[in-house]
Parts: sequence; C-alpha cells; structure tokens
Amino acid sequence: MTWYSVLAVTPTSEDWIPEYIGTATSLVERHGGRYLARTISHQQIEGDANEAAMRVIIEWPSKEAALAFMKDPAYASSLEARTAGSTSDHFLIEGKDDTA
Repeated sequence: MTWYSVLAVTPTSEDWIPEYIGTATSLVERHGGRYLARTISHQQIEGDANEAAMRVIIEWPSKEAALAFMKDPAYASSLEARTAGSTSDHFLIEGKDDTA
C-alpha cells in the first residue's frame, strides 16, 4: 500500500538547506520514495491559517519504507538540522479511502 509524507516547513535559518536537500534526496530514493512536490507555490483555500513557507509531498511504496527513511542513521544529522533550523509538521498518510 502506498503511503505519503506530507510536510509543512518554515525555515528559521537557511544554513542547513543546501546540504539537507542533497542528503534527503539521495536517502528518499534509496528507501524507494519519490518527491511529488517540494514547493513554495501553494495556497491554503480552507480552514484555519496554517502558514508554511514550503510544502513537501513524498510518495512511499510502504509505511515501512517511510519509517526506515526516518530512522536511517545516515539521515539523523539532516533531520536534526531540519528540526533545529525550521518549524516543521510531518504527517504520514496511507493512500486509501476509508470512506469508500
């Protein structure tokens, strides 16, 4: 079953970004994921304001692949840099319709 990482990221510092992009891109691919969107072009059209500078959507082949990426020792320093240098929300969403 396909799973998706959906992130809202607002940098508080930009020092970590160049290195993070290279490392994260490589590791996402290694774990079978692919970026569907990494963009500053987004607009909230419903709900209470949830400001974020960037929205990211990653498609994963499984929940296990997404969690393996997050727990990969090679990602630890990048994750630490992102969380220290931004305000981030990360949701892991199963690609199914529970209302069908």
